[in-house]
Amino acid sequence: MTSRIYYTDASCRAFDARVERAVDFEGRPAVLLDRTAFYPTSGGQPFDTGRLGPFTVVDVVDEEDGSITHVTELRTENPEPGTNAEPGTLYPEPGQVVSCEIDWARRFDHMQQHSGQHVLSAAFEKLFAVRTVSFHLGGAVSTIDLAREMSPAEIGAAETEANRIVWEDRPVTIRFVDAEEAARLPLRKEPARGGTLRLIDVERFDLSACGGTHVARTGGIGAIAVASWERFKGGQRLEFVCGGRALAGYRLLRDAMTASVRLLSVLPAELPSAIERLQADAKEQKRAIDGLQRHLAGYRADELAAAAEVAGTCRLVARAIDADANGLKTLAAAIVARPGLVVALVSTSSPALAVIARSADVNVSSQTVLASLIAKFGGRGGGRPEMAQGGGLVATADAILTAVRAAL
Repeated sequence: MTSRIYYTDASCRAFDARVERAVDFEGRPAVLLDRTAFYPTSGGQPFDTGRLGPFTVVDVVDEEDGSITHVTELRTENPEPGTNAEPGTLYPEPGQVVSCEIDWARRFDHMQQHSGQHVLSAAFEKLFAVRTVSFHLGGAVSTIDLAREMSPAEIGAAETEANRIVWEDRPVTIRFVDAEEAARLPLRKEPARGGTLRLIDVERFDLSACGGTHVARTGGIGAIAVASWERFKGGQRLEFVCGGRALAGYRLLRDAMTASVRLLSVLPAELPSAIERLQADAKEQKRAIDGLQRHLAGYRADELAAAAEVAGTCRLVARAIDADANGLKTLAAAIVARPGLVVALVSTSSPALAVIARSADVNVSSQTVLASLIAKFGGRGGGRPEMAQGGGLVATADAILTAVRAAL
């Protein structure tokens, strides 16, 4: 069983340990030590990384027998030039004492987020008697799942209360109790297991059983910010950030806000209404453009229909057009409003878009023609016998139009 330094000293960054065993873990070298400060993935908190002698620790696994496996990057020993020796995987030798160091930036970030979760969950519990169902510490944001949905005002109140505890810089202490003593204590949630329990005590605010790493005082959390929320499994999922992540999030929002107000020439408080005006203007302009495109398509349809070529029992309009899918469909619909026509319009872009359409009095399936093009040139699409469209055709417009003529 590995002695876990982080249980009593989460601030330990470097330590010496003796190698108990060197093993293969899923094709990678791994080491078991007599003691460790490396935290394994557990309780919603990710594992630590760092250095183990000359090796880089890339994963830490909590084994069922109480030992901890330190998975390292694969390093091989290169034989001397001119020899027939095969390169071999390097492992630390059992009994060897190695100097270890954890990635402190990663560890402290996890400590801030995990400690912040305790304080935030306790704030919801104390203010609104709403329990936290689960917690996940992610690489960019962390989440808590609440038992019921909260209003924005309630979320804001809990966020304010949590930050009050942070700024009061209260002590965060660790103690160990047996199940009998734990039953007499006001724990925020019922422990998931029995036996000796490790308790995290935020002075006069929260007491919870937890095996994770935490700051020594709440001031180390820095700040707690709820980033977003959504309905989740009958309750609510909140995303939050603490400490360095909160600062990074503020900088991102600041830079985006600064750029936005400069581009729109408005004050920060006026930005939402300015965006609404832009959206309304864009919708109005789109309606106007659509109307003009339909009007222009009518004139262009006359020109293209007059130049239609004979293809079997119908007349064919087969052209390469510099337009998007909507432009092609609008023009094709305008052309086939006339009798006796089949239309094949292909974009000049690559891969190509294609629209096939026919007049109401023509016995041709646009779907069938398009399917033959897709079978020949790839892509995907569909539609109705009257009109079908596809995209991703890997061929020139001329090659596609030649295939349409052959299909007809």
